Amino acid sequence: MQRGPNAPRYTHLSACVRQEDGCFTVQVRLYDEAKPKKGVWGEEIADSIEAASALLDILVETYAIPQERVKIRLQMDNAREGTRH
Repeated sequence: MQRGPNAPRYTHLSACVRQEDGCFTVQVRLYDEAKPKKGVWGEEIADSIEAASALLDILVETYAIPQERVKIRLQMDNAREGTRH
């Protein structure tokens, strides 16, 4: 995914991935360190922890957010139930 010249710039990603009723709710906040009040947030549902991870990976790659500026919190009932084998 390419960004245009007028696309917003984000330097930080904060996310919470929460297991709920057999799926995963992914809550994300993106913001720019220089303009933290102009951040955005959103929520998506994923059917597995792998799908949730892929959603976050797309955002990190799209906005070129460095790893040290990515914070992810996991809330899982049972870690073994959320993975596909």
